[in-house]
Amino acid sequence: MSEEQEFDYEYEYDDQGQIVYYAVRPNKTRIKKDMAALFALGEEISELSVTQVNSLDLPENIHKAILEVSKMPHKGARKRLLKFITGQLHKIDVEPILEKLARIKNKSAHGVREHHIVERWRDRLVKGGHDALTAFLNEQPDADRQHLRQLLRNIQKEAEANKPPKSSRLLYRYLKTLLNIDDEFDYDEASDLDQEETEDEMEFYEMGDEEDDDYEDDEEDED
Repeated sequence: MSEEQEFDYEYEYDDQGQIVYYAVRPNKTRIKKDMAALFALGEEISELSVTQVNSLDLPENIHKAILEVSKMPHKGARKRLLKFITGQLHKIDVEPILEKLARIKNKSAHGVREHHIVERWRDRLVKGGHDALTAFLNEQPDADRQHLRQLLRNIQKEAEANKPPKSSRLLYRYLKTLLNIDDEFDYDEASDLDQEETEDEMEFYEMGDEEDDDYEDDEEDED
């Protein structure tokens, strides 16, 4: 917010017929609106991830305050720090920040849409059986058929044993890779996978062909 935005202006003509502007008085209503908008901007930025905050290239004092306020509970101290951030934002041109924030929002919205695509395919594969798998492989011929079968088999076993859905999360990640989706956030709690789950993923690749042969026999029976 520039300094001149805080004033109402009037004008008159000088002796050469040129317009001369001069400030009459501060516009308090406009100032309040500007400060409220900057406060909201600071609050919105504080909800971003560290990576997203870093991408905004904020001045060091604002950047540090934003990272600090993002960790604070919604109490008086947080509001005071947000007011400090508001004052610092008021001293700089925030248009570049707003432009970068808009790009982040657009990317996030795109990521949500892609997440839904992956989620729909995962649900379809889990519930649709052989037909769904065939349809997916027709669209994604480079997919590892045996790996998908193994994941689907383990999803069923985990559901029957009422175990955590590790294989469902692994399937989600694998589908993301196949569909060339590389969003910043790993949706559906996939980021909650621990080291044990990562080892499980490797085991799926290393499993023998015996169960896959059984799966193929089942398909032949269906035919």
